[in-house]
Amino acid sequence: MRANSLSFRLIVSSAVVALVLLVSAAFLLNGLFQQALEHNFDSRLRATLDGLLANVELNPQGVPQLQGPISDNRFSLPLSGWYWQITSPDKKEGELASGSLLEQRIALDGTALQQRDKDGVASFSSTDSQGQNLRVIEQRLKLFGSQQDYSFVVAGNFDELKTEVLAFRRALFAVLGLLGAGLIAAILAQVRFALRPLVEMQHRLNDIRSGKIELLHDDFPQEIQPVADELNLLVQSNFEIIDRARMQVGNLAHALKTPISVLTNEARESKTPLAAKVKEQIDVMRDQVNLYLDRARRAARAQTIGAATDVEPVLQSLARTLQRINKDRDLSIEVEAPSTLRFRGERQDFEEMVGNIMDNACKWAKSNITVKAALVTQSGDDGRQWLSVIVDDDGPGIPAERRGEALKRGQRLDESKPGSGLGMSIISETASMYSGKIELSQADSGGLRVNLVLPAIT
Repeated sequence: MRANSLSFRLIVSSAVVALVLLVSAAFLLNGLFQQALEHNFDSRLRATLDGLLANVELNPQGVPQLQGPISDNRFSLPLSGWYWQITSPDKKEGELASGSLLEQRIALDGTALQQRDKDGVASFSSTDSQGQNLRVIEQRLKLFGSQQDYSFVVAGNFDELKTEVLAFRRALFAVLGLLGAGLIAAILAQVRFALRPLVEMQHRLNDIRSGKIELLHDDFPQEIQPVADELNLLVQSNFEIIDRARMQVGNLAHALKTPISVLTNEARESKTPLAAKVKEQIDVMRDQVNLYLDRARRAARAQTIGAATDVEPVLQSLARTLQRINKDRDLSIEVEAPSTLRFRGERQDFEEMVGNIMDNACKWAKSNITVKAALVTQSGDDGRQWLSVIVDDDGPGIPAERRGEALKRGQRLDESKPGSGLGMSIISETASMYSGKIELSQADSGGLRVNLVLPAIT
């Protein structure tokens, strides 16, 4: 998946939004849970404070005392973190404290005592001698028979909440993590499902290029159906342009054929030097017209959408034809090609390119020619499949420094063999029209290796 693909953008943007929402939800839920725990903890302390108020009276000496034990055993365990104490504001009278305090007392925060709720309860944090964090509440009330306020203090071990908070956080993160993974999986499935019509459109466009179908069907979602309609119009327009180009090329060839024939006949009847010169130039004109008309036909065919050619039958047919032509030389032509291999282009162009290569190999080979065709992938071409046709002969070959000359128009490296020197350049030109190429190298047998690379249909 590329970074600039629609799938990547949709998945990343959705995943980022989901991640932000999940992280925000985690902080919010954790804060709400901790707030609820603190509120519940304060409620427990207030319940203890109310029970303490109901259980304390003044004895005959005017000193506060418990009428019965506190039900929570933690107030009896030494330094348990759960304490209560009762003192008079001036501390002139005796104090009453839980057994868990031993000889210690809870230090009161004077600033916090100034801030009380509507029930007159002040709350603040403190620590005991063991370093335990305490949550402390304090309320001042008059006992029956007393003229002064007594300070009732209850403290609880606030560190006990940490275990509950940590357990909740672990569970919360685990659940949100699973939820996040589920959301990512759902996003992936949703994006793949939503973009499936585009993938289907790509496959059908490939089918059009390979000649399996002519137009896109009208069964796409309404959002991309206009795109499909425009592509169908483009394909139809391409077919019409190709047809007009072929017709114009044929008309031009027919229009020039008669005047050239007339000039040729007139020049042939005259024996003057001017007639000989005219005949010579007419031959040049005929060659140039044929050359450029052939080039125009090849260019038109190369741009045709939907053209497809089976490779193996063409190679076998060319091999049989060339063996019959060179039967007096007893040449062996071996062909290896998968039966499913197809060239994305016109059969006539493929026959012309490969036929020229094989014919050239027959001219120079001693006894053996091998033709191998296969699918190849070129580096840096996004995995696109290409057709490679390799023709090896066991002839003298071409030196490395002169192979570039062999591809130039009209260049003949050896005048002892018949030919115009245009074959290799025509092959190179036609291959380039299909975005292909031709490469020359040394064969394993020591002769020339010609590698023709053309677009393939997979």
